[in-house]
Amino acid sequence: MQFSLAALPGDGIGPEVTAEAVKVLQAVGSRFGHAFNLHYGLVGGAAIDEAGTAFSNDTLKMCQGCDAVLLGAVGGPKWDDPQAKVHPEDGLLALRKGLGLFANLRPVRVSPVLINATNLKPEVIRGVDFIFVRELTGGLYFGRPKRQWRTSRGRRAIDSMAYSEQEIERIVRVGFEIARGRGKKLVSVDKANVLESSRLWRQVAIEVAGEYPDVELEHMLVDACAMRLIQNPAYFDVIVTENTFGDILTDEASMLAGSMGMLASASLAGVPREGVNIFGLYEPIHGSAPRRAGLNMANPLAIILSIAMMLRYSFGLIKEAQTVESAVDEVLEEGYRTYDIMSEGKLKVGTREMGDLIVKKVWARK
Repeated sequence: MQFSLAALPGDGIGPEVTAEAVKVLQAVGSRFGHAFNLHYGLVGGAAIDEAGTAFSNDTLKMCQGCDAVLLGAVGGPKWDDPQAKVHPEDGLLALRKGLGLFANLRPVRVSPVLINATNLKPEVIRGVDFIFVRELTGGLYFGRPKRQWRTSRGRRAIDSMAYSEQEIERIVRVGFEIARGRGKKLVSVDKANVLESSRLWRQVAIEVAGEYPDVELEHMLVDACAMRLIQNPAYFDVIVTENTFGDILTDEASMLAGSMGMLASASLAGVPREGVNIFGLYEPIHGSAPRRAGLNMANPLAIILSIAMMLRYSFGLIKEAQTVESAVDEVLEEGYRTYDIMSEGKLKVGTREMGDLIVKKVWARK
């Protein structure tokens, strides 16, 4: 089979980890007889330096012509001036909006061999395996009005948390579909005791639940969810929530796995269903870590696991996805670690070495 992939390495460690993901993807292609045709483009700070914009229309068209997009990371101190008219993160928002990527999936699974890599007690995180479904193109980040102005009493600013019934319905449906294929338990997170947008969110979630009688729906306020994630994270199976809440909660949950360098993500343009390939953007949840750039230190496992999600959701290659995930597990079980998950008695390796180890396991899998 042949697939077309847009690769946007981005800034900082982005190009380094992207190179390892591509290396693993090419190994999968050779191992299973697939061809992955790559098309490279710029995004974030690299795009600002080159073209003055964080994401160009030409790059958007290139991405639209592919089956999926692989993203490294964006941003860095070089582009952090709050007075600047363009910021690297503008590229991410333009990507999501331009490609219709409304559903962000972030699995949180604590590998048994990394159970001591976090700050939480082993008995708290043992068995943690859930997935976030975050709405990605609405809420505070996109709502209008959004502006800053001066008054006679000083400066003011406003952001708007706005959601339509249709936006809520489609993301909640993603949550139900994924829950149906897992533990059949969906927690919908909102702030319905205060926010009108959350009250609509809860109403729509209840309505959609009628189509999924096999899935248990629970409503949870966002502050209670934040507490439960630390108190008893194994409680969760699938969590669905709006954009801003999801942004914060997913970063909190990343610490359960010991490092952001371990967590993948997928941003999809449709509702995932068995037998249906969906256009998506795949990226690690970590940032560009500019101080680590060029040092062969960054952990590439998050973006490699993102490749596994790509194989599953956009290419429909389930066996190949499982092969990549198993390769990561096996390498960790053998004691290999990058600096961020290093512990006493383990074998420390760099970015390229970790990628090579995963490639060898891909080839060794039967």
